[in-house]
This record gives sequence, structure tokens and C-alpha cells, in this order.
Amino acid sequence: MIRELAQDLVDLIFDWGYVGIFCLMAVESSFIPFPSEIILIPAGYLASQEKMSITMIMISGLGGSMVGAFINYYLALSLGRKILKKYGKYFFIKENALDKMDSFFEKHGHISTFTGRLIPGIRQLISIPAGIARMNLVVFSTYTALGAGIWALILTMLGYFIGENQELIDTYLKQITMSVLVMLVLLGSWYIYYQKNRGVKSE
Repeated sequence: MIRELAQDLVDLIFDWGYVGIFCLMAVESSFIPFPSEIILIPAGYLASQEKMSITMIMISGLGGSMVGAFINYYLALSLGRKILKKYGKYFFIKENALDKMDSFFEKHGHISTFTGRLIPGIRQLISIPAGIARMNLVVFSTYTALGAGIWALILTMLGYFIGENQELIDTYLKQITMSVLVMLVLLGSWYIYYQKNRGVKSE
């Protein structure tokens, strides 16, 4: 039922063209859960039918993703620390945890933001700790755009080459998601190894 309602919304917004893709991706990237798959895969299919432009899909999709990410970032930046300081103790979150979060994002915010944008279920949420930790906005924007752009391109190309074959889309999407997760594990392992080696050399 939820998927049908979401599809009705997508059909309605697609009547708005690229503005609709922008709006839906902004919703998907903010704190409202909404799967990007049902936005960009149909858009990619429409591009294969020459009814849409892949370039404009990417621009509108990435633009919407950035707006949604900034909403989460600035909400967390303005309200997150106040809420955690006031109510964090009820969830066993000590005040020095904020200092640790600040330190972590200062050192590793770029890799955390980039990888987070490629992990299902975390894509929308990674902007929140980044905002609470007051992560550098330029760094946040750069790696958010990089991660969101890669994911948007994957989904758009999936729709472009496979079209309306839902069974194939589901199969390939699972395979792609697993491949991305494996690559992120390898990237994370390399990053940890690199950081350790750099720490040893600096001593």
C-alpha cells in the first residue's frame, strides 16, 4: 500500500518534470523516508525513451539531494547539540560524547559522509551527526555531492538500460547494493590501514 501511494506521488510529480525529480529527491534526502529507487529508476527509463535528459535528471536529482542534506545538516547544527545536552543523559549519552563526535568528524568526516551516502538506510541520516559535530560545510558539501551523485547515476543508468523489467531491476539493484557495500568495506579497511601507518610514521 505504501509503495502504491509512493508510486501515485511519483506519477503526479513526474508531471512536473525535472522540478518534480528535484522535489522528490529533496524529500528523500531529508528526514522523511522515501526511496530514491522509485524516483530515479523510472526517470532513467524515460531517458531511454528520449522523454527526459540524463544530464537534467542528474542535475535535478543531485540538486534535490543536496537541499535535503542541507536541511538535515542545519537542523542538526542549530538544534542537535541543545537537544543532546538537555535530554542526552536519559539515553546514556554523556556530554563529552559531543567532544568525541567533533574530533571524529574533524578527522574522518569526509570518508564518513561519502560512504554514508552510499549505504541504504544511512544515506539520509549521515547529515545529522555531521551537523551536530559542526563539520566543515565545504567538506560536507563536497563529499555529500560525490556520494549522492554516484548513487543517483547508478539508479538512473539502471532504469535507462533495464527499463520497466521490475524483476530484473530488483535483482540488479540487490547485486549493485551488495557490490557497493563490499567496495565500501574495502575502502574503509584501506582508510584505517592508511591512518594507522600515517600515525606510526608521524611518531
